[in-house]
Amino acid sequence: MSILRLLRPHQWTKNLLVFLPIVAAHNLNNTAGLWRTALGFAALCLCASAGYVFNDLLDLDADRSHPWKKERPLAAGQLGAGLAKGLIPLLAAGGLLCAAAVGVEFLCLAAIYLVAVAAYSLWMKRVAIVDVMTLAGLYTLRVLAGGASAHVPVSPWLTAFSVFLFLSIAMAKRCAELRNASSARVRSYTAADFDQLARFGTTSAYLATLVLALYIQGAETGNLYSHPLRLWALCPLSIFWTSRIWLLASRGELHQDPVLFALRDPASYLTAAAAALVLLLSS
Repeated sequence: MSILRLLRPHQWTKNLLVFLPIVAAHNLNNTAGLWRTALGFAALCLCASAGYVFNDLLDLDADRSHPWKKERPLAAGQLGAGLAKGLIPLLAAGGLLCAAAVGVEFLCLAAIYLVAVAAYSLWMKRVAIVDVMTLAGLYTLRVLAGGASAHVPVSPWLTAFSVFLFLSIAMAKRCAELRNASSARVRSYTAADFDQLARFGTTSAYLATLVLALYIQGAETGNLYSHPLRLWALCPLSIFWTSRIWLLASRGELHQDPVLFALRDPASYLTAAAAALVLLLSS
């Protein structure tokens, strides 16, 4: 159980983003593409766990004094550092082997993911703005990897939407940490930075909705949907969800990564269900 917790399987849900391109392209009848994407999902899960173990080793001393990170297996002394060091190359190698089975392009993206995660743990997470840009990039990289695995081109619209949305989510995560921190400083940010980060994040959220609106009115949308005008209902849903995340962050009621919060939030599920219904009625 401790080893499983060390791998943080709850974080693997983020890798479901690899399925977004094949879904957005209405290509779910592509069985081979779905299988490659599923294998790609497994590859990214292994790579992600390698990164989490590496990060926990680097942050071992800091985690021991953190209110809740001290419960992590390494910080709590439930597992030894030697075991963790041995797991990292095994997980990374397993992830890259799975990635190689998907294809050369996916393998390259998986390798970039591993390097970026290592760089984030070693340096980037301590540099203001660079840290949230890196997190947004890692989310977007998952989407691009999904396109590579399914052999589906990722549109510039989807890429732009992903960049702005995930940058907003990364900003919200930092703001939540600042609002709930016991000290006046979280990594490279201070409590005085909260308002500016919130402005950055909310602006990015609404830019994501703007990109969505521009995509809906684009000519190519009519090639994928029989009733593209119905897609406009997605815009208020996007505004509602992102605005709610930021309202909770400003109140200090967002106590974790917004993505993980959404997995336990009934309102997020209702929003996702409404979006799915809109897509179904627009098809």
